[in-house]
Amino acid sequence: MEARKHTISPLQLALRGESLLSNPRFNKGTGFTRRERGEFGLAARLPHRVNTLDEQIQRAYEQLSSRRDPLRKNTFLQSLKDQNWVLYYALVAKHLRELVPIIYTPTQADAIAQYSHLFRRSEGLYLTFTDQHSMEEEFLEQTIRQRREIDLVVCTDAEAILGIGDQGVGVSDRISTAKSAMYTLIGGVDPSRSLSVMLDVGTDNEKLLNDELYVGWKHSRVRGEEYNKFIDKFIQLVHKYYPHSLLHFEDFASKNAYRHLMQYKKQHAVFNDDIQGTGAVTLACLMAAIGIANKHAHDKTGSLSGQRFIVMGAGAAGLGITTQLRDAMLAADKISREEANNKFWLVDREGLVYDIGNGLAKGVGEAKGRLEGFVRSADEGWTGEVGLLDLVRKVKPTVLIGCSTAAGAFTEEVVRAMVDGGCERPIVLPLSNPARLVEAKPEDVLRWTGGKALVATGSPFEPVKMNVDGQAKEIAECNNALIYPGLGFGAVLAKAKEVTDKMIVVGAQRLAELSPAIRKQKATSPDAHIAEEALLPDFGEAPRVNFEVGVAVAEQAIREGKSGVENMRVEDVRERAKEKVWVPVYPEYVYDPEGLQ
Repeated sequence: MEARKHTISPLQLALRGESLLSNPRFNKGTGFTRRERGEFGLAARLPHRVNTLDEQIQRAYEQLSSRRDPLRKNTFLQSLKDQNWVLYYALVAKHLRELVPIIYTPTQADAIAQYSHLFRRSEGLYLTFTDQHSMEEEFLEQTIRQRREIDLVVCTDAEAILGIGDQGVGVSDRISTAKSAMYTLIGGVDPSRSLSVMLDVGTDNEKLLNDELYVGWKHSRVRGEEYNKFIDKFIQLVHKYYPHSLLHFEDFASKNAYRHLMQYKKQHAVFNDDIQGTGAVTLACLMAAIGIANKHAHDKTGSLSGQRFIVMGAGAAGLGITTQLRDAMLAADKISREEANNKFWLVDREGLVYDIGNGLAKGVGEAKGRLEGFVRSADEGWTGEVGLLDLVRKVKPTVLIGCSTAAGAFTEEVVRAMVDGGCERPIVLPLSNPARLVEAKPEDVLRWTGGKALVATGSPFEPVKMNVDGQAKEIAECNNALIYPGLGFGAVLAKAKEVTDKMIVVGAQRLAELSPAIRKQKATSPDAHIAEEALLPDFGEAPRVNFEVGVAVAEQAIREGKSGVENMRVEDVRERAKEKVWVPVYPEYVYDPEGLQ
C-alpha cells in the first residue's frame, strides 16, 4: 500500500487524564511524549520512559508469542485493540501473514462460538428486533450525536457465520469488527470512520437459546415480512444519515444475501463479500489463468466467454462466483445475458441443476428461482441424476470450480476427462475451505495433468514440486482479502453512489494484471517455456494490491458518473488515494477544549 506523502497534521483533543488513556482511538500508552504528558495531565499516570511505536510493537509481540493457543492469541489481540488502536494495527500489519488467521478466519470462528462466555466489552452497535421503535434514536446516539463521520458500515444478522452457521449475536464484536479491521489493515480505511452493526433478529441455534449466559435476544429467528421491514428500516437510516458510506453485508444466509444485494444496489453503495468478493477474486484469478492458457493453446479462446464452466456448489459462494463471471462477460465481451448464462453448468448435492418443470430444479431439491438463468433446460436431454464425471465428459469444460465442501470431489477421472476432452491447459479451482474440505489437492491435479493444469485454491497450500521441469509451482490462494478491501476503499474514496458491476470487473482486472504469472509472462520471450508463478499475488502483498484495486475502482466510479465527490477527476485519484489511506502511526496531540472527544 502506498502511504500518504504529506505530514500527518496534529490532532486537537479535548480528552485529558484517565479519559484519554481509556480511549483506544487516541491512547498512546507509553508512547505519549513529555510535552503531551504534561499538557494532558498524564505525567504521574505513566512510567518515566517514552517508548517508540516500534518498541511497543516488539513488547506486544513478545507477549503475544508467549501464548501458544490461537484462541488465547485472539483474546490477547482483542484486548490490545480495546486499549490502543494504533499499536494493534501496527502490530498486525507488521506480522500480517501470521496474525490475520488469528484475528479472522479460522480462529475467529472459535471465538464467535464462545462469544457469550468470553464477553467483556462491546465494540459495535447492537440493534435488536424488539427495540425497533427506538432504532433511529439508538443509531443517532452512537453516530451523529457523537459527531462521527462514517465511511464504512459492516452489518450482519449472524445467520451464516464462517461455516459454523447461526451464531446469534456471537458475531457482532467478532466477525463484523474483524471484517472492519481487514478493511483498515489491507484497504487503508480509517477505523474511526467504520461502524460494525449486529442486527439481532433472534437465533435458531438451540444451544444458544438454552445457554443461560447467552447475551442476545432469546427468541427464534424472525422471518418473512417482519424481518424485511426491520432490515429495511436499518438500511434507510444508513442511507439517510450517511448517504455516501459503503454498506457491507456480512454472513447473511444465502436466501437473504442475494435478495438484499439486488434490492438495494441501486439505492446505496452496498457490497456482499460472500457473493461479490468471492466472485471478484475468482474472476481475477480466471483472467490471469486465461491469459496464461491462451499463450500456449492452439485453440485461442482467450476471453471469459470463450470458456465453458462447471461450478460445483450452488450455494451463496457458487452462485456469487457464477453471477460475477456472467456479469463480467456482459461488461467485457458484450454478449447477451442468455448467451453468457449458457456458458455455465451448476452441480449441487444431487448432480447437475436442470429444470424438471413446475418451477423446480433437479440437483438442488428446491425451487429454481434463486438460481436465476443458470438452471439448464430440460430440452437439452438431461434425465435422472447427472454426476460430475458424466457432465465433464459431455460438456468438455475448460474451467472447473469447486465451492461445495465435498472433499475429493474432483477425482483423477474427472480431471483427466477435462484433458481428454481437448482442454490443453485445464483451469481447476478447488476453492472450498478449510483445506481438509478441498475438492482436490493441487499436487494431485498437477500430477494428473502432467503439470499442465492452472490451479488456485481457497486455502493456502505449499508450492508443488514437479518432476516435469524440476521446479516448484506456486499455488495461488484465491483469498477474498486480495480484493474486497480495495473494492471498499475505492468506493469510499469516490463516495460512490452505488457499487456497479463494471467497478467490480475493473477491480478484478487490476488484480489480474498484478498476477506474478502474468507479470513474468510479459517479461519473458513469447516462445520461452517458463515455470509459471502463482496466478494471484501472495497474501503478504495484499495491502499493495488492494491499493491498486481501490484506485481502479474509484477511477471507474468517476467514469460512470457514480462518484459523489465534486470535481474529482480520474487523473487526481491516485494522489487522493495516498492521502486517504489510514496508516497506524501516532499523530501529535494538542489540547483544545473544543477538540475531539
